[in-house]
Amino acid sequence: MGLLRRWAQPWCCGEHGSPFLPCSCSVHSSVMGFTYNAQPTDAEREVWEEVDVVLKDAAAILDELQAYKGAGREIREAIQNPSDEGLQDEAWAAVVPLVGRLKKFYEFSQRLEAALHRLLRALTSESYNDPMQHLEREQALAKQFAEILHFTLRFDELKMTNPAIQNDFSYYRRTLNRMRINNVPAEGENEVNNELANRISLFYADATPMLKTLSDGTTKFVSENKNLPIENTTDVLSTMASVCKVMLENPDYRCRFSSEETVSFCLRVMVGVIILYDYVHPVGAFSKSSKIDMKGCIKVLKDQPPNTVDGLLNALRYTTKHLNDESTNKTIKAMLQP
Repeated sequence: MGLLRRWAQPWCCGEHGSPFLPCSCSVHSSVMGFTYNAQPTDAEREVWEEVDVVLKDAAAILDELQAYKGAGREIREAIQNPSDEGLQDEAWAAVVPLVGRLKKFYEFSQRLEAALHRLLRALTSESYNDPMQHLEREQALAKQFAEILHFTLRFDELKMTNPAIQNDFSYYRRTLNRMRINNVPAEGENEVNNELANRISLFYADATPMLKTLSDGTTKFVSENKNLPIENTTDVLSTMASVCKVMLENPDYRCRFSSEETVSFCLRVMVGVIILYDYVHPVGAFSKSSKIDMKGCIKVLKDQPPNTVDGLLNALRYTTKHLNDESTNKTIKAMLQP
């Protein structure tokens, strides 16, 4: 997927453009792009290379998840015929390698969270005066941040439409517990022991497990870096949301997109940063003091072709923290009604 979008637009205190983008009182041009071929500067290289090792595995993870068929037939037959040892063995043999794959996905979420922390540390440092400077001068890192969010939303979309994942893991845990009670050696227990099984079970119990991992990880980053003003983090997130919104709603920029996949990329990144912002900002993304134009972002989503963004709208409805607060604008609540 080639993606190259560089754009320039004057903003000044909301008078000449968006009041939600950082600006100075004199009109200036900002050039911003999340690019697939953005090369890291020397200052970015160390962090970029660490994160790149993780992102290189992301596409394979999505391919494996998309191809995940589950062991539904084997499990059904084993449950319906509890005295048939052959069917029990067949179901167990089918489930064990699948659980190994689910473990791999879970472990990748931990690597992704660590990569997110490295990027946040770089993009929120006080080496530049404002978030736009960070995103302009560290475009390779900004691109990686966007790619993590794109992966996260895509992973969760696939997971939500695949009930076999939780069914397989539940069967594995039930069978493993039964084997323990009966002192039966369990092939596969070394792969996922009881403690790890508990953590993996909690991970998949969430409707959007990868997004929850990143939301919790961003909150943890803020709480562990109390010497860093929280605005350093929230301003980067709100700026990225505004950048995506402008690129999607402005025909001059959107016409430069090379494919519909580029549109999907921008939409997922926009929703991802909104959700992270809503978790780490004290009053969230939906309050009047939010630096994100939520009405504009929701309108952008609703302007897409029917049935193409249902998952993203649901992510805003059901995985944000502050949408149902009393302080949330009634118009915004109405816009997000199913």
